[in-house]
Amino acid sequence: MRVISKARLKQFWETPGHQDAEGLLRAWYTHVSNKSVTWHSWGDVKGDFASVSLVGNCVVFNVGGNKYRLVARIIYASQKVFVLKVMTHAQYDEDRWKAECGCYEPPPAKSKSQTTKSPASRTKGAD
Repeated sequence: MRVISKARLKQFWETPGHQDAEGLLRAWYTHVSNKSVTWHSWGDVKGDFASVSLVGNCVVFNVGGNKYRLVARIIYASQKVFVLKVMTHAQYDEDRWKAECGCYEPPPAKSKSQTTKSPASRTKGAD
């Protein structure tokens, strides 16, 4: 899996009071980004992390014996894990993160340019 982005993990562990999360988040990152890890469904994720939860279209990992929560969105087709938010258990319990992360929002619609070729590219070489 490709984890996007490690910087969000680092930002959290560098926050005063969360330095103990560094080793835990590095271990999570190392495991998930290992070339041998390929998730094709929720069952694959659950097989690797027994305490993971599905909240809307977000995946919530318990990190550090339930001390921290890591919220991510997994795109199975492209093998990408987008780290949306890392927080303490107390912040998680406040439930504001669900709106911040868009866990109940539909995925963004593909724009026409992503799904069809532009008219210029279709006529290129037609002369």
